[in-house]
Amino acid sequence: MSTRTDPIRLAKASMPLGVSPSAVENTVLHEALFTKLLCLERKRAERSRKQFALVLMDAKRAIPAYQAEKLLHHVISVLSVATRETDIIGWYEEHSVLGVIFTELNGGDPSSFLNTLTEKVNASLRSNLPSELFEKIRVSLHLFPEDWDTQEPKKPADFTLYPDLTVHDDSKRLPRILKRTLDIAGSVAALLLLSPLFLIISGLLKLTSKGPILFRQERMGQFGTRFQFLKFRSMVDGNDATIHKEYVRSLISGQNGVAQRSAKQTSVYKLTEDPRITPIGRLLRRTSLDELPQFWNVLKGDMSLVGPRPPIPYETLSYDIWHRRRVLEAKPGITGLWQVNGRSSTSFNDMVRLDLKYAKAWSLGLDIKILLRTPGVVLFGDGAY
Repeated sequence: MSTRTDPIRLAKASMPLGVSPSAVENTVLHEALFTKLLCLERKRAERSRKQFALVLMDAKRAIPAYQAEKLLHHVISVLSVATRETDIIGWYEEHSVLGVIFTELNGGDPSSFLNTLTEKVNASLRSNLPSELFEKIRVSLHLFPEDWDTQEPKKPADFTLYPDLTVHDDSKRLPRILKRTLDIAGSVAALLLLSPLFLIISGLLKLTSKGPILFRQERMGQFGTRFQFLKFRSMVDGNDATIHKEYVRSLISGQNGVAQRSAKQTSVYKLTEDPRITPIGRLLRRTSLDELPQFWNVLKGDMSLVGPRPPIPYETLSYDIWHRRRVLEAKPGITGLWQVNGRSSTSFNDMVRLDLKYAKAWSLGLDIKILLRTPGVVLFGDGAY
């Protein structure tokens, strides 16, 4: 028997005494419950791959607040006859932004569907509300899962669909401050103590190959923000990224056999016999010394000492729906659970699971444990290429 939580059943169970379950379509859930059901519906869609839509009706322009609430009660009466029993109506923001979750939609062109749904919602509101009230409502539609395949995304997700990631949790405020303090102290100490090593590596790179000392690459930080990722250059200057793009696409999509035959690899992101790597670069990669400049990324706030590795934007185009959470739920880091649990010998799916496990179980103590385990992993060079 399935134990999966059903949002509609949960909504009915939460109704006050005296309210018939058959009236669930007329029940407006309070903000905390509605956003919780939104998160459950999103997680269900990650597994079922069935799209749902969130429609928000924002009446904040109807100031003062009591006017906004009164206006939205008119909207509720319209929605109660325009929605299915399986749809969920509630407050996205209490008494100012009303939301409707249209569950398990039929497949089709997302843009066409959004346009059609927008027209239907607006037409229903326009025909049932006075024009002066209709003009005060701003309607927005949000489809999940979003389509990442048409172009490289500037943002990896519509954050309106992720209230669990954007709500401020006061209980974690102090731990986050302490984590940032640890990041600053650790990165400053590393940059100062390892400065002689920086000079030695820089000299070796200049003597052995043409090109810049540092390799700069655009990566995705938390919530999809872009930043310039730094490493010591380990490849010949001006190399073509096509090899890596094809390799990553094959690996993430599950075509491991193809990737292994073409690249002779056992790693997640790195080819073990990549002809573009220089001799000194191979040593830097084997010892992970090529990662040292990322302490500057940590000091700037782009990264943390501990967290998931930041992806290259083109990698995310091959992500499955649930993979996307790794760039949403935690700031990227230099080291993490993946690095101390197999590193590059771990499969991509297992790496993502470790990233999500870290985000869910995160604590300052866990960060310290990972930091203490990292030097031993680096010294043995396990899984580094």
